[in-house]
Amino acid sequence: MNTILVERVFPTGQTLQIVQGDITTEKVDAIVNAANEHLQHGGGVAWAISKKGGETIQKESDEWIRTKGIVSHSHPAWTSGGLLPAKYIIHAVGPVWGDTSNAGAGGNEDAKLASAITGTLRVADELKCSSIAMPAISTGIFGFPKDRAAGIIFKSINTYFGAKGDSTVKLVRIVLFDDSSVKVFLDIWKRTWGE
Repeated sequence: MNTILVERVFPTGQTLQIVQGDITTEKVDAIVNAANEHLQHGGGVAWAISKKGGETIQKESDEWIRTKGIVSHSHPAWTSGGLLPAKYIIHAVGPVWGDTSNAGAGGNEDAKLASAITGTLRVADELKCSSIAMPAISTGIFGFPKDRAAGIIFKSINTYFGAKGDSTVKLVRIVLFDDSSVKVFLDIWKRTWGE
């Protein structure tokens, strides 16, 4: 069972929570998948979501790539939730830490992660979602330092809600599976919000 560890209600009325548990069991409008740009769900959170959600998720992802091309940091893809409780899966592409490939387009990971979070919230608004659950994007196999990612994720959500008080998204749950991620995110939460 997923457990709410901390919660913050913003002046605009939206709520942000840190939850420990399994993102695939979240009963929200959309869960966020930490995806790669080709939407091949072979490892980490993406693998767990695809496995539990069924083959529809990979089929819809392949169709997205075929018709729209690879996915950028700022423009996440989305599919149905397949067999999961969530109606949608938003496939956010976070940066790979220390990646200097791609003809000099590497680096600037902080801005790319912020762009992925903002893009995710924008897609959730486009889909008229009122609740979403996201993992600690880029902190797993992509190697982004957890403490740095936590600060960027919190700031990006706060900035988005400050600019879009009319957002349809009323609840964002950051769902963390392992104790080490939970500890880091709670530490940064206390530093960020003083709570």
